[in-house]
Amino acid sequence: MSSTASASPEKHLPLTPAVFAILLALVDGEKHGYAIMQEARQHTTMGPGTLYGSIDRLLASGLVRETGISEDERRRYYALTALGKRVIMAETQRLERAIQLARRKGIKASEAKA
Repeated sequence: MSSTASASPEKHLPLTPAVFAILLALVDGEKHGYAIMQEARQHTTMGPGTLYGSIDRLLASGLVRETGISEDERRRYYALTALGKRVIMAETQRLERAIQLARRKGIKASEAKA
């Protein structure tokens, strides 16, 4: 097992909203950049610069890997690594704990809309 694969997911936390949305988009399987951006835009505002800058950092940190190039050589596909899966799970747990704390303090999502 490489040192990246055995790295602690907590060292990557907290994730930015853009990185969380990118990793979340890849949970279902590999996708090309435009498909990642389309799905991520359901959760956050993201343009191509943010997407590809974030993907470059995720590649460098070992959270995603490039899986290949399609018949259109400009379209690159990306997938989560084992570490990337552990990081998205750890961030989801961190966010769940924060939501539980907020609820214990009386914060409700329905109040935020008012």
